[in-house]
Amino acid sequence: MYDPLVSADPGGLSYPDSYWVDTAGNAPDDDGPVQADFDVEVAIIGGGYTGLSAAYYLASEHGVETAVLEANGSGWGCSGRNGGFALKAGGRLSYQKMIKRYGETMARRMFDEIFEGLDRVRGLIKDEEIDCDRQPEGLLWVAHRPRMMDVIRSEAGFLKDFFNYDVDILGAEELKAQHFNSDEAHGAMRFRDGFGVHPLKLAYGYHRLARAAGARIHTNSPVKEWYREGDRHLLVTPGGVVRAKKVICATNGYTSQTLHPKLKDRSFPVLSNVVVTRALTDTELSATQFVSSDVITDTRTLRFYYRKLPDNRILIGGRSAITGADAGNPKHNDNLMRALKSKFSALGDLTYDYQWGGWVCVTFDDVPHIHEAEDNSIYYAIGYGGSGVTFSVQAGMRLAEKVVGRTEGHDLPVLTKPAPKFPFAPFRRVGQRALYHYYFARDEKR
Repeated sequence: MYDPLVSADPGGLSYPDSYWVDTAGNAPDDDGPVQADFDVEVAIIGGGYTGLSAAYYLASEHGVETAVLEANGSGWGCSGRNGGFALKAGGRLSYQKMIKRYGETMARRMFDEIFEGLDRVRGLIKDEEIDCDRQPEGLLWVAHRPRMMDVIRSEAGFLKDFFNYDVDILGAEELKAQHFNSDEAHGAMRFRDGFGVHPLKLAYGYHRLARAAGARIHTNSPVKEWYREGDRHLLVTPGGVVRAKKVICATNGYTSQTLHPKLKDRSFPVLSNVVVTRALTDTELSATQFVSSDVITDTRTLRFYYRKLPDNRILIGGRSAITGADAGNPKHNDNLMRALKSKFSALGDLTYDYQWGGWVCVTFDDVPHIHEAEDNSIYYAIGYGGSGVTFSVQAGMRLAEKVVGRTEGHDLPVLTKPAPKFPFAPFRRVGQRALYHYYFARDEKR
């Protein structure tokens, strides 16, 4: 697997052999690889949610000439590999910590910005009629141990008191009656906002919107070199040089250490693995009483995320290998299946049909950053921390605003501050390995 901390993306790579790729249909038409030198006002590196939405807003709302340069195919990275959870979330920082760091007023504005991101995705899916297998609203945060119900109740009170946001608290029996019967569910908090989607179909939808608005989308066009010549950025691809006045870097967790000095050591790619089971039989559906279409996570720090897909398969994902070199180790898939069967013992002989992985992007301060990196000509958005299905589109809109100089309301920390560099960056994975051991021990303590 391509590992952004080790090498540059070679480009021209096939999509993973995933459930999403198998069920997404044909990729939308694009402009093919770059085949000659050309000039453009704004070049966007990366054809995932961030890059495609930025291209859409630049072209449709601001009339800016835009070209997307994607090393592989649109949605090839995390946009086409994630679990398809559209959530009211942005980054990994809890709202309690957000209040301590930024104060109550700014935390409330961050809450609103994150909520706007979810509404934006809802609106695009509905208004533009994007076919992405959207499921009904609902997110379950399930207590994997009885003691975690105290945490859930405390969080519910906090959300109501500080943000006037209502959630539903479900006891174990309510959860069983309304959603599923799990051996590892002692109650849950149910958010009324959040839904499941087919993430690659969603990426294809954004691709079509951007191209229809006038943006060019060049697939299989990796940026091999990037240097400056006067007031132009020269992006060297295998087929030609793209000369741009402004550049947006939208590679997030797939950002190579060598892409540009302004981006080096500002993000930490963390592998998440996903398996999709065979379709459950009628007997298995009856035994588990799995009627819910809600997206689901548990209360572990190293949480598992799972959902029942429209064709009655179960998708489950979680943290995986430390390095790309170990990504193909079958033990990571075995761990996910073991976790699934600990939740649903009635599925003891269940097997999986698909497995794949992708890089989640984490920042040192656990929040996303949408930032102007250099003299009004380089911009980036990174660090969604597993919340990219929704917040990346908000980031794309904000990037477009920054490019054209419309920055009213851009005084939020995620829009004003650069992503901090990781201290002792070469040792990031040493710390990650130690934290994984610590969190596992804490999560599984009864």
